[in-house]
Amino acid sequence: MGVTRRVFLRAAVAAGAVGTVGATGTDLAPAASAASAPGDVVGKITVGYQGWFACAGDGAPINDWWHWSQDWGRPPSPTNTNIKCWPDTRDYTSTYQTSYAALGNGRPARLFSSYDQQTVDTHFLWMQQNGIDTAALQRFDPTGGEGPTRDAMATKVRSAAEAYGRKFYIMYDVSNWTNMQSEIKTDWTNKMSAHTASSAYARQNGKPVVCIWGFGFNDPNHPFTAAACLDVVNWFKGQGCYVIGGVPREWRTGTGGSQSGFSGVYHAFNMISPWMVGAIGNVAEADNAYTTYTVPDQADCNANGIDFQPCVLPGDVSARQRAHGDFMWRQFYNMVRAGVQGIYISMFDEYNEGNQIAKTAETQAWVPTDSGFLALDEDGTACSADYYLRLTGDGGRMLKGQIALTATRPTQPVLPTGDTTPPAAPGGLTVTGHTGGSVSLAWNASTDNVGVTGYRILRVSGSTSTQAGTTGATSFTVTGLAASTAYTFAVVALDAAGNVSQPSNQVTVTTEPPSGTTNLALRRPTSESSHTQVYGSSNATDGDTGTYWESANNAFPQWIQVDLGAGTGVKRIVLALPPSAAWATRTQTISIQGSTDGGTFTQLLAPAGCTFDPATGNTATLTLPATATTRYLRLTFTANNGWPAGQVSEFQVFGA
Repeated sequence: MGVTRRVFLRAAVAAGAVGTVGATGTDLAPAASAASAPGDVVGKITVGYQGWFACAGDGAPINDWWHWSQDWGRPPSPTNTNIKCWPDTRDYTSTYQTSYAALGNGRPARLFSSYDQQTVDTHFLWMQQNGIDTAALQRFDPTGGEGPTRDAMATKVRSAAEAYGRKFYIMYDVSNWTNMQSEIKTDWTNKMSAHTASSAYARQNGKPVVCIWGFGFNDPNHPFTAAACLDVVNWFKGQGCYVIGGVPREWRTGTGGSQSGFSGVYHAFNMISPWMVGAIGNVAEADNAYTTYTVPDQADCNANGIDFQPCVLPGDVSARQRAHGDFMWRQFYNMVRAGVQGIYISMFDEYNEGNQIAKTAETQAWVPTDSGFLALDEDGTACSADYYLRLTGDGGRMLKGQIALTATRPTQPVLPTGDTTPPAAPGGLTVTGHTGGSVSLAWNASTDNVGVTGYRILRVSGSTSTQAGTTGATSFTVTGLAASTAYTFAVVALDAAGNVSQPSNQVTVTTEPPSGTTNLALRRPTSESSHTQVYGSSNATDGDTGTYWESANNAFPQWIQVDLGAGTGVKRIVLALPPSAAWATRTQTISIQGSTDGGTFTQLLAPAGCTFDPATGNTATLTLPATATTRYLRLTFTANNGWPAGQVSEFQVFGA
């Protein structure tokens, strides 16, 4: 079972350090003395994203109630729980039955799985809707049984970040990682660095961002020496990364929760992000921490050319810390007036510690009756399920100077609408175009008594529908569809109060047959058995023959695969290597496998030698005996007489 970071014993913050912090007026935020210009973490709001909830039967490799239960092999229940509050699950299309009693409103007690792509998409949609810039995907020791599920989550987060215009980066949590010093380097080299090819991967100062959480903590879960930690920090910097350190709150003094002798490690980071969960739980403690930690920490970072990204937390629901947002807002106010370079939210989806900003049960009507969980209205103030997402959005606007610095919380716990009237159904839905993998739609604008805020595009199958996308416009193109396949679509309108219209008219369209001249793999997601240095699998579908995938050396067999998005007719595969004469002629032994589910593969083409000759373009064409319908197409390499690894710069796939 994975170890949560995270809650250390509450320690009294230094007494007598509360300064004059009771102002309630508005002021201009002080100019930050940043070491770096604004990027994807400097000047931005970052949320810690666990993505670590799974449910039995959700298809995840771990196939357990991962992090929902103490005993993952049994469904969560009042006697087998690992969470402190109940999520609001109304936005998820797939949920899983637990052993809790029904909710107070009679609905079944069901939970989401992070492994479902729609769950991750929903979370990143919430980030988009609330102006949350960046997500730090938590990655614990990936070498054990959780590794395959964590690998898959990185791909799902990447897909969602790309779809919703958010940034993401890998945040290693080294807690209880026995062979951390060597294995973290291997994991980055062979797996995670491939994600830096994504347009959504966070960059700061032009460098891909990596965070390492856990160096210098004075507890048995972090026994690493300063020398080992410094080696890892410098190694990542040597890989061209911008490195953030998730460090103890006493990092600057080397006392309390920090080991002594780590100053050189801390000051080697490009950005410092001290951990505050367990240290503060009310406004007075937040003010005390501002004087004791935040102000002198910022001064130290300024003096050493380091960016500063302190934590802001909403508070533990179960401990009644939230004060309907006043606790969290006070932290935003303190951080912005201190001139910090960025803010890290602890956390987005941490239902285990009750510190999540993700949608949470509003009242006891949305909580299992036998759970004992509190809801967001625990102090008598009604709060909407999305309140802490909205509060975070306003904190981000204050950080960016879009609203004035103010100690008075501007965010209302419940939107003052009272509006229960849904918009009118959109009319005139039509198909304006379609290809082998996409359908373009347009419709007439809906109307509403207050105002329409957007539209949800639905893919309809029988009596059920799934979300295909959202937009604020009256047109949308649905992508990732299978060729020669019939699809039915409808559209609903939304308003600011969350009311949803009746569906529009439905339209049915059949996508075009696979084209023999359209590269079906271009910019599609990839995965791999391994890669060396920076030569990740995404290079093989980026449309650039100058970049390439190269597997680990001297370790055949190796494979690379592309996800075509849906079952697609495939007839021909064209492989390329860089067309430079420096690439001598070579023959690689390659076979082709296909899969509809990404788990079970069948042989489509037996192993054969493929010769790549720079004199003739350095390409090889593999033609299947018959058109095969497949979603996941895999190349398996077993030999290469030019280099001891699988190599390909472009993996192109064509229909009949």
